[in-house]
Amino acid sequence: MSGQLVVFQGDSITDVGRRDDPEGLGEGYVRTIAHRLPNVRVLNLGISGDRVSDLAGRWDTDTLASSPDVVSILVGINDVWHQRDGGDAVPLHTFAASYRQLLKRTLAALPSVRLVICEPFALLCGVVDAGWFPDLDERRAAIRALAGERGATFVPLQTSFDDAVAGGLRPEDLVFDGVHPTVAGHALIAEAWLGTVGTE
Repeated sequence: MSGQLVVFQGDSITDVGRRDDPEGLGEGYVRTIAHRLPNVRVLNLGISGDRVSDLAGRWDTDTLASSPDVVSILVGINDVWHQRDGGDAVPLHTFAASYRQLLKRTLAALPSVRLVICEPFALLCGVVDAGWFPDLDERRAAIRALAGERGATFVPLQTSFDDAVAGGLRPEDLVFDGVHPTVAGHALIAEAWLGTVGTE
């Protein structure tokens, strides 16, 4: 991976103040990964609040225009959140079709790109109750299937968070509102990403 450009795309979990950061990395998992890969160029393009449809709207002008070697995507929890709060909800089939088209466009424009698809996640605390999980689980399954279709590397973040809780951590130790990671939660994402994607 040395000398390659890795673009991180997603929502607030990726963004984490990256536009106020002189390095443009933000204060979350992207920064940790960048510091663990000193010979890799890292670009954080996450935007707080984004859903799959929002990524699609800016994909050509930022992601594809950057000509990355690796594209890492972490998105989907806002699609679930909008379903829960009665906002601009997107049904599962539309979500999956939009995500599939995003990957198709990427591979058409950048045939040699490596795709890394990160699983959206949540834990039972803060704003998250048991009612979130049927929709989240369906979208997680759709995303995992899309990763398989497109030969992408899949990072199972829900499993990583669930395992950490099973190991004795409280959900609040990892996600302060059920969705947004704490410092420990971002460290967990970075370790899962590096452990799955590798450093070479």
